[in-house]
Amino acid sequence: MSDEPGPNDASGSSPPPAAASDTASSAPRQDRGGLIIGGVLIVLGVLFLAERAFGVQFGRFGWPLFVIVPGLLLMAASLAVGGREGSGLAVGGAITTVVGLVLAYQNATGLWATWAYAWALVGPGATGLGLIFYGLLKQQRDLVSNGIRSLGSGLALFAAFGLFFEGIIGLSGEPFLLGSELLPIALIGLGVVLLGWSLVRGRQRT
Repeated sequence: MSDEPGPNDASGSSPPPAAASDTASSAPRQDRGGLIIGGVLIVLGVLFLAERAFGVQFGRFGWPLFVIVPGLLLMAASLAVGGREGSGLAVGGAITTVVGLVLAYQNATGLWATWAYAWALVGPGATGLGLIFYGLLKQQRDLVSNGIRSLGSGLALFAAFGLFFEGIIGLSGEPFLLGSELLPIALIGLGVVLLGWSLVRGRQRT
């Protein structure tokens, strides 16, 4: 009989490659995280230097850039990460970017009360935008379809609540629908939007 170890002999079996593969897979993730954080810090530093060198008043007028730029960097980094982590970064980056854009508009106009309905652009809207962005570039149709539904829901809610708060209540000024012939049409349109949104949400849950 041969003394050579068999395939089931523990003494002759090679060490499992799982630990090595786990170490190899975790290292790139740590490197990617460092690249993302480093990129955000570099961009913020450049903005601060531009403020001092050229007298650009980012603190007063351009401070939303400190929200928009990191959001765009997160969306760009999602393409390098890939997988579920990549889609999560894309959604997080889109939400951060949209928040910065809304803040930029409010900072320029002083209409801070518009958060009463602008949240719809951040919640369902920006989430859908991130999914569409990542799904299109990664050619994942399921993410694109889910993103379209989410973005559509956000836009519908934004339009419906915007008409209510601005057209009927007059949150930012005079209500433009009260006493107007457009009021019945706006109410019908608002009802149609809310019904459509409810149907879409019901299909998503099923």
